[in-house]
Amino acid sequence: MENLGVYNSAHGAEPFGFRNLERLFWNLEAPALYEHALANREARLIQGGALAADTGVHTGRSPRDKFVVRDAKTENEVWWDNNAAMSPEQFETLLADFLKAAEGKDLFVQDLYGGADPAYRIKARVFTEYAWHSLFIRNLLRRPAYEELAGYEPDLTIVDLPSFKADPARHGTRTDTVIAVDFTRKIVLIGSSSYAGEMKKSVFTYLNYILPKMGIMPMHCSANVGHGGDAAIFFGLSGTGKTTLSSDPNRILLGDDEHGWGPSGIFNFEGGCYAKTIRLSRDAEPEIYATTERFGTVLENVVFDPTTRVPDFDDASKTENSRCAYPIDFIPNASATGRAGHPRNIVMLTADAFGVLPPIAKLTGAEAMYHFISGYTAKVAGTEKGLKGPEATFSTCFGAPFMPRHPSVYGNLLRDLIARHHVDCWLVNTGWTGGGVGVGRRMPIRVTRRLLTAALDGSLSRADFRRDPYFGFAVPTSVPGVEPHILYPVKTWQDKAAFAETAKRLVKMFDQNFKRFEAHVDADVRAAGPQMSIAA
Repeated sequence: MENLGVYNSAHGAEPFGFRNLERLFWNLEAPALYEHALANREARLIQGGALAADTGVHTGRSPRDKFVVRDAKTENEVWWDNNAAMSPEQFETLLADFLKAAEGKDLFVQDLYGGADPAYRIKARVFTEYAWHSLFIRNLLRRPAYEELAGYEPDLTIVDLPSFKADPARHGTRTDTVIAVDFTRKIVLIGSSSYAGEMKKSVFTYLNYILPKMGIMPMHCSANVGHGGDAAIFFGLSGTGKTTLSSDPNRILLGDDEHGWGPSGIFNFEGGCYAKTIRLSRDAEPEIYATTERFGTVLENVVFDPTTRVPDFDDASKTENSRCAYPIDFIPNASATGRAGHPRNIVMLTADAFGVLPPIAKLTGAEAMYHFISGYTAKVAGTEKGLKGPEATFSTCFGAPFMPRHPSVYGNLLRDLIARHHVDCWLVNTGWTGGGVGVGRRMPIRVTRRLLTAALDGSLSRADFRRDPYFGFAVPTSVPGVEPHILYPVKTWQDKAAFAETAKRLVKMFDQNFKRFEAHVDADVRAAGPQMSIAA
Protein backbone atom coordinates (compact mmCIF):
# COMPACT_ATOMS: atom_id res chain seq x y z
CA MET A 1 0.00 0.00 0.00
CA GLU A 2 1.38 3.36 -0.99
CA ASN A 3 1.39 6.13 1.60
CA LEU A 4 1.15 8.95 -0.91
CA GLY A 5 -1.18 9.79 -3.74
CA VAL A 6 -4.55 8.39 -4.78
CA TYR A 7 -5.80 4.88 -4.12
CA ASN A 8 -8.55 3.21 -6.10
CA SER A 9 -9.77 -0.35 -6.54
CA ALA A 10 -7.11 -0.99 -9.18
CA HIS A 11 -4.47 -0.85 -6.44
CA GLY A 12 -5.66 -4.06 -4.82
CA ALA A 13 -6.85 -4.76 -1.28
CA GLU A 14 -8.49 -1.87 0.54
CA PRO A 15 -7.18 -0.76 3.95
CA PHE A 16 -8.86 -1.23 7.34
CA GLY A 17 -11.65 -3.42 6.02
CA PHE A 18 -13.13 -0.78 3.73
CA ARG A 19 -14.94 -2.12 0.67
CA ASN A 20 -15.78 -0.54 -2.66
CA LEU A 21 -14.40 2.90 -1.92
CA GLU A 22 -14.54 5.32 -4.82
CA ARG A 23 -11.12 6.81 -4.08
CA LEU A 24 -8.78 7.16 -1.13
CA PHE A 25 -6.44 10.16 -1.04
CA TRP A 26 -3.26 9.54 0.95
CA ASN A 27 -1.42 12.27 2.88
CA LEU A 28 -2.40 15.17 0.64
CA GLU A 29 -0.92 18.53 1.57
CA ALA A 30 -2.75 21.82 1.94
CA PRO A 31 -2.98 22.88 -1.75
CA ALA A 32 -4.60 19.62 -2.88
CA LEU A 33 -6.89 19.52 0.16
CA TYR A 34 -8.00 23.10 -0.60
CA GLU A 35 -8.90 22.03 -4.12
CA HIS A 36 -11.02 19.13 -2.92
CA ALA A 37 -12.70 21.12 -0.13
CA LEU A 38 -13.63 23.93 -2.51
CA ALA A 39 -14.73 21.61 -5.33
CA ASN A 40 -16.91 19.65 -2.89
CA ARG A 41 -18.37 22.90 -1.44
CA GLU A 42 -17.23 21.93 2.03
CA ALA A 43 -15.57 25.29 2.71
CA ARG A 44 -14.95 28.81 1.40
CA LEU A 45 -11.74 30.69 0.66
CA ILE A 46 -11.53 33.95 2.58
CA GLN A 47 -9.40 37.10 2.46
CA GLY A 48 -5.79 36.29 3.29
CA GLY A 49 -5.94 32.67 2.17
CA ALA A 50 -7.50 30.74 5.07
CA LEU A 51 -10.14 28.07 4.48
CA ALA A 52 -13.43 28.70 6.29
CA ALA A 53 -15.83 25.87 7.14
CA ASP A 54 -19.02 25.57 9.18
CA THR A 55 -19.73 22.61 11.42
CA GLY A 56 -23.52 22.76 11.44
CA VAL A 57 -25.40 22.05 14.65
CA HIS A 58 -22.28 20.77 16.40
CA THR A 59 -20.22 23.89 17.09
CA GLY A 60 -18.33 22.14 19.88
CA ARG A 61 -17.58 18.69 21.20
CA SER A 62 -20.39 16.29 22.18
CA PRO A 63 -19.09 14.75 25.43
CA ARG A 64 -22.41 13.10 26.25
CA ASP A 65 -22.20 11.17 22.97
CA LYS A 66 -18.75 9.74 23.68
CA PHE A 67 -18.48 6.06 24.60
CA VAL A 68 -15.70 3.69 25.64
CA VAL A 69 -15.88 -0.03 24.95
CA ARG A 70 -16.19 -1.90 28.24
CA ASP A 71 -14.37 -5.22 27.91
CA ALA A 72 -12.11 -7.47 29.96
CA LYS A 73 -9.14 -5.14 29.46
CA THR A 74 -10.84 -1.87 30.32
CA GLU A 75 -13.26 -3.12 33.00
CA ASN A 76 -10.92 -2.30 35.90
CA GLU A 77 -8.89 0.46 34.26
CA VAL A 78 -11.43 3.00 33.05
CA TRP A 79 -13.16 5.51 35.34
CA TRP A 80 -16.71 4.49 34.46
CA ASP A 81 -18.30 7.27 36.51
CA ASN A 82 -16.87 9.61 33.88
CA ASN A 83 -17.03 7.45 30.74
CA ALA A 84 -20.19 6.04 29.16
CA ALA A 85 -19.84 2.36 28.30
CA MET A 86 -20.48 0.56 25.02
CA SER A 87 -20.40 -3.21 24.74
CA PRO A 88 -17.94 -4.95 22.41
CA GLU A 89 -20.91 -6.29 20.45
CA GLN A 90 -22.38 -2.84 19.97
CA PHE A 91 -19.02 -1.51 18.81
CA GLU A 92 -18.63 -4.40 16.36
CA THR A 93 -22.03 -3.60 14.87
CA LEU A 94 -21.17 0.08 14.72
CA LEU A 95 -17.87 -0.62 12.98
CA ALA A 96 -19.53 -2.84 10.39
CA ASP A 97 -22.12 -0.13 9.72
CA PHE A 98 -19.36 2.52 9.39
CA LEU A 99 -17.57 0.39 6.80
CA LYS A 100 -20.82 -0.15 4.91
CA ALA A 101 -21.60 3.59 4.99
CA ALA A 102 -18.19 4.39 3.47
CA GLU A 103 -18.82 2.32 0.34
CA GLY A 104 -18.78 4.40 -2.82
CA LYS A 105 -17.25 7.41 -1.07
CA ASP A 106 -14.04 9.33 -1.49
CA LEU A 107 -12.05 9.27 1.75
CA PHE A 108 -8.97 11.21 2.80
CA VAL A 109 -6.31 9.67 5.00
CA GLN A 110 -3.47 11.22 6.98
CA ASP A 111 -0.65 9.23 8.60
CA LEU A 112 0.50 11.31 11.56
CA TYR A 113 2.19 11.25 14.95
CA GLY A 114 0.80 12.08 18.36
CA GLY A 115 3.77 13.10 20.51
CA ALA A 116 7.02 14.98 19.89
CA ASP A 117 9.11 12.57 21.98
CA PRO A 118 9.93 9.56 19.76
CA ALA A 119 10.06 7.31 22.83
CA TYR A 120 6.38 7.89 23.62
CA ARG A 121 4.68 9.03 20.44
CA ILE A 122 1.96 7.06 18.69
CA LYS A 123 1.19 6.65 15.00
CA ALA A 124 -2.35 7.84 14.28
CA ARG A 125 -4.00 7.08 10.95
CA VAL A 126 -7.05 9.28 10.36
CA PHE A 127 -9.68 8.58 7.67
CA THR A 128 -12.04 11.50 6.97
CA GLU A 129 -15.04 12.05 4.74
CA TYR A 130 -14.24 15.77 4.36
CA ALA A 131 -11.10 17.20 2.79
CA TRP A 132 -11.11 20.11 5.24
CA HIS A 133 -11.13 17.64 8.14
CA SER A 134 -8.03 16.06 6.63
CA LEU A 135 -6.35 19.47 6.49
CA PHE A 136 -7.45 20.21 10.06
CA ILE A 137 -5.95 17.04 11.52
CA ARG A 138 -2.82 17.45 9.38
CA ASN A 139 -2.42 20.89 10.95
CA LEU A 140 -3.09 19.71 14.50
CA LEU A 141 -1.04 16.52 14.76
CA ARG A 142 2.62 16.05 13.95
CA ARG A 143 3.56 15.33 10.36
CA PRO A 144 6.15 12.62 9.65
CA ALA A 145 8.87 13.26 7.13
CA TYR A 146 8.08 11.52 3.84
CA GLU A 147 10.83 8.96 4.39
CA GLU A 148 9.17 8.00 7.69
CA LEU A 149 5.99 6.96 5.88
CA ALA A 150 7.65 3.85 4.45
CA GLY A 151 6.33 0.90 6.42
CA TYR A 152 4.07 3.12 8.54
CA GLU A 153 1.66 0.98 10.59
CA PRO A 154 -0.81 2.83 12.84
CA ASP A 155 -1.08 2.42 16.60
CA LEU A 156 -4.49 4.14 16.49
CA THR A 157 -7.02 4.39 13.68
CA ILE A 158 -9.73 7.08 13.55
CA VAL A 159 -12.64 7.01 11.09
CA ASP A 160 -14.60 10.29 10.87
CA LEU A 161 -17.84 10.16 8.86
CA PRO A 162 -20.08 13.19 9.53
CA SER A 163 -22.77 11.76 7.23
CA PHE A 164 -23.10 8.59 9.34
CA LYS A 165 -26.01 8.58 11.79
CA ALA A 166 -25.95 6.12 14.65
CA ASP A 167 -29.07 4.20 15.67
CA PRO A 168 -29.48 4.31 19.48
CA ALA A 169 -31.43 1.04 19.52
CA ARG A 170 -28.88 -0.75 17.35
CA HIS A 171 -25.63 0.81 18.55
CA GLY A 172 -26.37 1.68 22.18
CA THR A 173 -25.84 5.40 21.64
CA ARG A 174 -27.75 8.33 23.15
CA THR A 175 -28.50 10.08 19.84
CA ASP A 176 -27.46 9.69 16.21
CA THR A 177 -24.13 11.34 17.11
CA VAL A 178 -21.38 9.02 18.28
CA ILE A 179 -17.73 9.11 19.33
CA ALA A 180 -16.85 5.49 20.14
CA VAL A 181 -13.42 4.55 21.51
CA ASP A 182 -12.18 0.96 21.62
CA PHE A 183 -8.90 0.96 23.56
CA THR A 184 -8.37 -2.76 22.97
CA ARG A 185 -8.72 -2.63 19.20
CA LYS A 186 -7.23 0.89 19.06
CA ILE A 187 -10.05 2.32 16.96
CA VAL A 188 -12.11 5.51 17.23
CA LEU A 189 -15.33 5.99 15.25
CA ILE A 190 -16.85 9.50 14.90
CA GLY A 191 -20.27 9.93 13.30
CA SER A 192 -22.91 12.64 12.77
CA SER A 193 -20.69 15.53 13.85
CA SER A 194 -18.74 17.89 11.63
CA TYR A 195 -16.88 19.42 14.57
CA ALA A 196 -13.24 18.69 13.73
CA GLY A 197 -12.04 18.98 17.32
CA GLU A 198 -13.48 15.52 18.05
CA MET A 199 -10.56 13.99 16.12
CA LYS A 200 -7.76 15.69 18.01
CA LYS A 201 -9.41 15.04 21.37
CA SER A 202 -9.77 11.36 20.47
CA VAL A 203 -6.00 11.13 20.08
CA PHE A 204 -5.61 12.93 23.41
CA THR A 205 -8.02 10.50 25.08
CA TYR A 206 -6.00 7.55 23.80
CA LEU A 207 -2.74 9.06 25.07
CA ASN A 208 -4.40 9.74 28.43
CA TYR A 209 -5.16 6.03 28.59
CA ILE A 210 -1.80 4.54 27.61
CA LEU A 211 0.81 6.98 28.96
CA PRO A 212 0.22 6.77 32.75
CA LYS A 213 1.20 3.09 32.63
CA MET A 214 4.56 4.24 31.25
CA GLY A 215 5.00 6.78 34.03
CA ILE A 216 4.25 9.68 31.68
CA MET A 217 1.90 12.46 32.81
CA PRO A 218 -0.50 13.48 29.99
CA MET A 219 -1.71 17.06 30.44
CA HIS A 220 -4.42 19.33 29.03
CA CYS A 221 -2.17 22.35 28.99
CA SER A 222 -0.20 24.79 26.88
CA ALA A 223 3.53 25.22 27.41
CA ASN A 224 6.36 27.57 26.58
CA VAL A 225 10.01 27.96 27.47
CA GLY A 226 12.28 30.93 28.09
CA HIS A 227 15.48 31.40 26.15
CA GLY A 228 17.33 30.21 29.25
CA GLY A 229 15.50 26.88 29.20
CA ASP A 230 12.96 27.71 31.93
CA ALA A 231 9.84 25.83 30.83
CA ALA A 232 6.31 26.60 32.03
CA ILE A 233 3.03 24.69 31.86
CA PHE A 234 -0.39 26.37 31.64
CA PHE A 235 -3.34 24.19 32.68
CA GLY A 236 -6.82 25.45 31.88
CA LEU A 237 -10.21 24.70 30.40
CA SER A 238 -11.49 26.23 27.19
CA GLY A 239 -11.66 30.01 27.33
CA THR A 240 -9.26 30.49 30.25
CA GLY A 241 -6.33 31.72 28.14
CA LYS A 242 -4.10 28.69 27.50
CA THR A 243 -3.44 29.65 23.89
CA THR A 244 -3.29 33.41 24.43
CA LEU A 245 -0.95 33.38 27.44
CA SER A 246 1.42 30.73 26.13
CA SER A 247 1.83 32.69 22.87
CA ASP A 248 4.31 35.10 24.43
CA PRO A 249 6.65 36.91 22.01
CA ASN A 250 9.41 36.77 24.64
CA ARG A 251 9.23 32.99 25.08
CA ILE A 252 9.34 29.96 22.79
CA LEU A 253 5.98 28.24 22.27
CA LEU A 254 5.94 24.46 22.69
CA GLY A 255 2.20 24.03 22.14
CA ASP A 256 -1.21 25.38 23.08
CA ASP A 257 -3.24 22.40 24.33
CA GLU A 258 -1.75 18.94 25.01
CA HIS A 259 1.58 17.83 26.45
CA GLY A 260 3.30 14.97 28.22
CA TRP A 261 5.80 15.08 31.09
CA GLY A 262 8.31 12.29 31.28
CA PRO A 263 11.87 11.46 32.37
CA SER A 264 13.46 13.93 29.94
CA GLY A 265 11.03 16.81 30.45
CA ILE A 266 7.89 17.97 28.68
CA PHE A 267 6.85 17.40 25.07
CA ASN A 268 4.00 18.53 22.86
CA PHE A 269 1.53 15.92 21.65
CA GLU A 270 0.55 18.05 18.68
CA GLY A 271 2.02 19.91 15.74
CA GLY A 272 -0.46 22.74 15.58
CA CYS A 273 -2.73 25.09 17.52
CA TYR A 274 -6.51 25.37 17.84
CA ALA A 275 -7.22 28.88 19.05
CA LYS A 276 -10.52 30.57 19.85
CA THR A 277 -11.21 33.50 17.53
CA ILE A 278 -14.24 35.11 19.12
CA ARG A 279 -13.35 38.78 19.68
CA LEU A 280 -9.80 38.05 18.49
CA SER A 281 -7.81 41.29 18.39
CA ARG A 282 -4.92 42.16 16.10
CA ASP A 283 -3.53 44.42 18.83
CA ALA A 284 -3.95 42.13 21.86
CA GLU A 285 -3.06 38.83 20.16
CA PRO A 286 -1.03 39.70 17.06
CA GLU A 287 0.65 36.31 16.63
CA ILE A 288 -2.63 34.40 16.64
CA TYR A 289 -4.43 37.02 14.54
CA ALA A 290 -1.75 36.77 11.86
CA THR A 291 -2.44 33.05 11.41
CA THR A 292 -6.01 33.82 10.32
CA GLU A 293 -4.61 35.63 7.28
CA ARG A 294 -2.47 32.75 6.04
CA PHE A 295 -2.94 30.02 3.47
CA GLY A 296 -3.23 26.68 5.27
CA THR A 297 -5.18 27.89 8.31
CA VAL A 298 -8.65 26.41 8.84
CA LEU A 299 -11.34 28.70 10.31
CA GLU A 300 -14.33 27.06 11.99
CA ASN A 301 -17.71 28.80 12.27
CA VAL A 302 -16.25 32.26 11.68
CA VAL A 303 -18.62 34.87 10.23
CA PHE A 304 -17.23 36.73 7.20
CA ASP A 305 -18.49 39.33 4.76
CA PRO A 306 -19.89 37.46 1.71
CA THR A 307 -18.49 40.06 -0.71
CA THR A 308 -15.08 40.95 0.70
CA ARG A 309 -14.57 37.60 2.50
CA VAL A 310 -13.10 39.51 5.45
CA PRO A 311 -13.83 37.73 8.76
CA ASP A 312 -15.70 39.43 11.58
CA PHE A 313 -14.30 37.93 14.77
CA ASP A 314 -16.69 39.98 16.92
CA ASP A 315 -19.75 38.29 15.42
CA ALA A 316 -20.86 35.40 17.66
CA SER A 317 -24.07 34.67 15.76
CA LYS A 318 -22.86 31.18 14.84
CA THR A 319 -21.17 30.35 18.13
CA GLU A 320 -18.95 31.71 20.89
CA ASN A 321 -16.67 28.79 20.03
CA SER A 322 -15.35 29.96 16.66
CA ARG A 323 -11.81 28.66 16.08
CA CYS A 324 -8.73 28.72 13.89
CA ALA A 325 -6.49 25.68 13.37
CA TYR A 326 -2.98 26.18 12.07
CA PRO A 327 0.45 24.51 12.07
CA ILE A 328 2.50 25.60 15.07
CA ASP A 329 5.24 27.00 12.84
CA PHE A 330 2.79 29.75 11.85
CA ILE A 331 3.72 31.24 15.24
CA PRO A 332 7.11 32.95 14.70
CA ASN A 333 8.72 31.87 17.98
CA ALA A 334 7.42 28.30 18.07
CA SER A 335 9.70 25.41 19.01
CA ALA A 336 10.83 23.26 16.11
CA THR A 337 11.19 20.18 18.34
CA GLY A 338 8.15 20.57 20.61
CA ARG A 339 10.33 19.48 23.55
CA ALA A 340 11.82 21.14 26.62
CA GLY A 341 13.28 20.25 30.00
CA HIS A 342 11.38 19.87 33.24
CA PRO A 343 9.17 22.89 34.01
CA ARG A 344 10.12 25.42 36.66
CA ASN A 345 6.58 26.77 36.91
CA ILE A 346 3.06 25.38 36.64
CA VAL A 347 0.21 27.82 36.09
CA MET A 348 -3.41 26.76 36.64
CA LEU A 349 -5.76 29.11 34.80
CA THR A 350 -9.34 29.75 35.85
CA ALA A 351 -11.87 32.21 34.45
CA ASP A 352 -13.75 33.04 37.66
CA ALA A 353 -17.02 34.59 36.50
CA PHE A 354 -17.99 35.34 40.12
CA GLY A 355 -15.11 37.81 40.48
CA VAL A 356 -13.82 36.68 43.89
CA LEU A 357 -10.54 34.89 43.14
CA PRO A 358 -7.34 36.99 43.17
CA PRO A 359 -5.46 37.53 39.90
CA ILE A 360 -2.67 35.23 41.11
CA ALA A 361 -1.92 32.98 44.08
CA LYS A 362 1.06 30.80 44.97
CA LEU A 363 0.18 27.17 45.72
CA THR A 364 1.86 24.54 47.86
CA GLY A 365 2.17 21.04 46.43
CA ALA A 366 -0.95 19.91 48.28
CA GLU A 367 -2.89 22.99 47.14
CA ALA A 368 -1.75 22.41 43.57
CA MET A 369 -3.08 18.85 43.65
CA TYR A 370 -6.36 20.06 45.19
CA HIS A 371 -6.91 22.67 42.49
CA PHE A 372 -5.72 20.33 39.73
CA ILE A 373 -8.24 17.68 40.74
CA SER A 374 -10.93 20.35 41.19
CA GLY A 375 -10.34 21.92 37.74
CA TYR A 376 -12.47 24.99 38.42
CA THR A 377 -13.61 27.60 35.94
CA ALA A 378 -16.99 29.21 35.18
CA LYS A 379 -19.27 29.31 32.16
CA VAL A 380 -21.03 32.55 31.30
CA ALA A 381 -24.29 33.31 29.51
CA GLY A 382 -24.03 32.95 25.73
CA THR A 383 -21.51 30.11 25.68
CA GLU A 384 -24.19 27.43 25.99
CA LYS A 385 -27.84 27.35 25.04
CA GLY A 386 -30.11 28.15 27.98
CA LEU A 387 -27.36 29.46 30.27
CA LYS A 388 -28.65 32.62 31.99
CA GLY A 389 -25.88 33.54 34.44
CA PRO A 390 -22.41 32.45 35.55
CA GLU A 391 -22.20 28.77 36.39
CA ALA A 392 -19.34 27.09 38.23
CA THR A 393 -17.72 24.26 36.29
CA PHE A 394 -15.41 21.68 37.84
CA SER A 395 -13.67 19.61 35.18
CA THR A 396 -11.21 17.40 37.02
CA CYS A 397 -7.59 17.57 35.89
CA PHE A 398 -8.69 20.48 33.70
CA GLY A 399 -9.97 17.97 31.17
CA ALA A 400 -12.56 15.49 32.51
CA PRO A 401 -14.04 14.64 29.06
CA PHE A 402 -10.66 13.24 27.97
CA MET A 403 -9.79 11.33 31.17
CA PRO A 404 -10.34 7.58 30.84
CA ARG A 405 -8.62 6.82 34.16
CA HIS A 406 -9.51 7.99 37.64
CA PRO A 407 -8.34 11.56 38.44
CA SER A 408 -6.18 10.27 41.30
CA VAL A 409 -3.96 8.54 38.71
CA TYR A 410 -3.15 11.85 37.04
CA GLY A 411 -3.11 13.81 40.30
CA ASN A 412 -0.58 11.51 41.94
CA LEU A 413 1.65 11.56 38.87
CA LEU A 414 1.60 15.35 38.85
CA ARG A 415 2.23 15.67 42.57
CA ASP A 416 5.26 13.36 42.39
CA LEU A 417 6.70 15.31 39.45
CA ILE A 418 6.17 18.66 41.20
CA ALA A 419 8.00 17.42 44.29
CA ARG A 420 10.81 15.72 42.37
CA HIS A 421 11.60 18.77 40.24
CA HIS A 422 10.85 21.51 42.83
CA VAL A 423 8.28 23.26 40.64
CA ASP A 424 6.60 26.52 41.68
CA CYS A 425 2.82 26.40 41.24
CA TRP A 426 0.42 29.29 40.65
CA LEU A 427 -3.33 29.78 40.36
CA VAL A 428 -4.22 32.60 37.95
CA ASN A 429 -7.68 34.12 37.54
CA THR A 430 -8.27 35.33 33.98
CA GLY A 431 -11.95 35.90 34.73
CA TRP A 432 -13.63 38.83 36.43
CA THR A 433 -12.68 41.42 39.03
CA GLY A 434 -14.73 44.11 40.77
CA GLY A 435 -17.85 41.95 40.62
CA GLY A 436 -19.21 39.04 38.67
CA VAL A 437 -20.31 38.97 35.05
CA GLY A 438 -22.50 41.99 34.30
CA VAL A 439 -21.14 43.99 37.23
CA GLY A 440 -17.36 43.69 37.19
CA ARG A 441 -14.91 43.68 34.31
CA ARG A 442 -12.71 41.04 32.74
CA MET A 443 -9.27 40.85 34.32
CA PRO A 444 -7.05 43.13 32.20
CA ILE A 445 -4.74 41.01 30.08
CA ARG A 446 -1.86 43.43 30.77
CA VAL A 447 -2.23 42.65 34.50
CA THR A 448 -2.23 38.89 33.86
CA ARG A 449 0.81 39.13 31.59
CA ARG A 450 2.69 41.28 34.11
CA LEU A 451 1.97 38.82 36.94
CA LEU A 452 2.94 35.85 34.81
CA THR A 453 6.19 37.52 33.78
CA ALA A 454 7.04 38.03 37.45
CA ALA A 455 6.12 34.44 38.27
CA LEU A 456 8.14 32.95 35.42
CA ASP A 457 11.25 35.06 35.96
CA GLY A 458 11.31 34.08 39.64
CA SER A 459 10.86 37.54 41.09
CA LEU A 460 7.31 36.92 42.32
CA SER A 461 8.44 34.06 44.56
CA ARG A 462 10.45 36.61 46.56
CA ALA A 463 7.46 38.92 47.12
CA ASP A 464 5.61 39.38 50.40
CA PHE A 465 2.45 37.28 50.62
CA ARG A 466 -0.77 37.27 52.62
CA ARG A 467 -3.19 34.40 53.21
CA ASP A 468 -6.50 34.65 51.41
CA PRO A 469 -9.22 34.51 54.11
CA TYR A 470 -11.55 32.37 52.01
CA PHE A 471 -9.28 30.06 50.02
CA GLY A 472 -6.20 29.90 52.23
CA PHE A 473 -3.56 30.19 49.52
CA ALA A 474 -0.78 32.80 49.41
CA VAL A 475 -1.47 36.03 47.50
CA PRO A 476 1.25 38.66 46.82
CA THR A 477 0.66 41.95 48.62
CA SER A 478 2.27 44.03 45.87
CA VAL A 479 3.82 43.53 42.45
CA PRO A 480 5.66 46.28 40.52
CA GLY A 481 3.56 47.57 37.65
CA VAL A 482 0.26 46.21 39.04
CA GLU A 483 -2.31 48.38 40.80
CA PRO A 484 -2.21 47.30 44.48
CA HIS A 485 -5.98 47.10 44.95
CA ILE A 486 -6.45 44.49 42.19
CA LEU A 487 -4.47 41.99 44.30
CA TYR A 488 -7.19 42.29 46.98
CA PRO A 489 -10.44 41.19 45.28
CA VAL A 490 -12.68 42.64 48.00
CA LYS A 491 -11.19 46.09 47.41
CA THR A 492 -12.33 46.00 43.77
CA TRP A 493 -15.98 45.52 44.78
CA GLN A 494 -18.21 48.43 45.72
CA ASP A 495 -20.56 46.15 47.69
CA LYS A 496 -18.31 44.45 50.28
CA ALA A 497 -21.19 42.43 51.76
CA ALA A 498 -22.04 41.05 48.31
CA PHE A 499 -18.39 40.06 47.87
CA ALA A 500 -18.37 38.13 51.15
CA GLU A 501 -21.61 36.35 50.30
CA THR A 502 -20.36 35.41 46.81
CA ALA A 503 -16.98 34.22 48.08
CA LYS A 504 -18.57 31.97 50.70
CA ARG A 505 -20.93 30.56 48.07
CA LEU A 506 -18.00 29.68 45.80
CA VAL A 507 -16.16 28.06 48.73
CA LYS A 508 -19.17 25.82 49.30
CA MET A 509 -19.17 24.84 45.62
CA PHE A 510 -15.51 23.80 45.88
CA ASP A 511 -16.25 21.86 49.05
CA GLN A 512 -19.23 20.05 47.59
CA ASN A 513 -17.41 19.14 44.38
CA PHE A 514 -14.34 17.73 46.15
CA LYS A 515 -16.33 15.31 48.33
CA ARG A 516 -16.26 12.74 45.52
CA PHE A 517 -12.45 12.74 45.54
CA GLU A 518 -11.73 12.85 49.29
CA ALA A 519 -11.29 9.09 49.63
CA HIS A 520 -8.63 9.07 46.90
CA VAL A 521 -6.26 11.75 48.24
CA ASP A 522 -4.04 12.21 51.29
CA ALA A 523 -5.06 14.20 54.34
CA ASP A 524 -2.87 17.18 53.42
CA VAL A 525 -4.66 17.51 50.07
CA ARG A 526 -8.05 17.36 51.78
CA ALA A 527 -6.83 20.06 54.17
CA ALA A 528 -5.75 22.27 51.25
CA GLY A 529 -9.34 22.99 50.29
CA PRO A 530 -10.86 26.44 50.90
CA GLN A 531 -13.52 25.13 53.26
CA MET A 532 -10.75 24.69 55.85
CA SER A 533 -9.78 28.37 55.90
CA ILE A 534 -12.88 30.54 56.04
CA ALA A 535 -11.94 33.39 58.37
CA ALA A 536 -14.08 36.15 56.91
